[in-house]
Amino acid sequence: MPNQFKPVIFMLLSTFSLSITGLLAKHLSEQISPAVLSFLRFSIPCILLFIFVIVTNFVGRNALDQHSKEHQRSGSKQWLPPKSMHFPIVIRALCIAACQICFLISLQSLSLVESVVLFSTGPLFIPLLEKLIFGVKVSIVTVFGLTITFSGVLLLAGDVSGIHFKPELLLGLMAGVFNSGSQLSLYRATKGNMTPIELNAWTFLIASLCLIPAMMMQGQGVLAQDVLSLTNADTHVFHWLVIVSLALLVINTQVFRAKAYKLVDSGSQLAPLIFTNLLFTSVWQWQFLEHTFSTHQLQGIGLIITASIINTFMPRVQAHYIRYKAAKVVSLSPEGGSPLLKL
Repeated sequence: MPNQFKPVIFMLLSTFSLSITGLLAKHLSEQISPAVLSFLRFSIPCILLFIFVIVTNFVGRNALDQHSKEHQRSGSKQWLPPKSMHFPIVIRALCIAACQICFLISLQSLSLVESVVLFSTGPLFIPLLEKLIFGVKVSIVTVFGLTITFSGVLLLAGDVSGIHFKPELLLGLMAGVFNSGSQLSLYRATKGNMTPIELNAWTFLIASLCLIPAMMMQGQGVLAQDVLSLTNADTHVFHWLVIVSLALLVINTQVFRAKAYKLVDSGSQLAPLIFTNLLFTSVWQWQFLEHTFSTHQLQGIGLIITASIINTFMPRVQAHYIRYKAAKVVSLSPEGGSPLLKL
């Protein structure tokens, strides 16, 4: 598989898992409060990932030279994040937790149209933050792709003429900002020496700890109702099966996304592909929730697909064009036997 396509495939697998996560979360949100659901969404994947890290490190140390004390000393600390990774991991965990809190609070007062549009602004802030913080040059293809994609998001969201300003809109917009901060910090973190499994294990741990205060602020009555829903003899088995499935999908989403960012030169390069989550979600709504699409919503889906195709294949076309120009320059150089030198 060409290297240009690997990050695209990984990102599409990530958004596909994310869309199924949303479908399962929609069902669970009717039975469990958002704060507790968010805590479970991070804490259970954290436990599973740490179990995987501990097992793989133990097996790896036993498979290698058991007589090397130096290797055993270094291997015993492999699962700990190095100091250089502390900052991006903490920033990403805080952004994930803050994004969840802002989104859940705003969702209580905003319509679905408003929440979808505002939360989907996240990828739009990635090039801006990269430019302001790191001075990264944003390509014209990325800007063009983001413009087309967000236009598609507006059409897919439906009738946006009914959006009126209210304070909760700022919280919804902040959810998009924190979402972009999470993606950008993930891109920076993937450039370190940690594996995607280790990186996400520590991120989920810190995010879970950050969500505990928000969960406790709900009140004992809400928590008691959540405990009852999770321990009810008639439904608790099904609920826990869905929660575990949700945890596995969250792991897939973040691990594939980390692999995608590890293969690109800029966090904004894959930003338009994040919107494909809306495409997959639209399919689930149509298939399972019997949701029909209007003409302008279908046009929005078409714009998102077009932008994704441009973002996927344009870098490959540009690379071929650059190689073609370089080969042409070489053929006209003195070493290449320029026709002008024969005159």
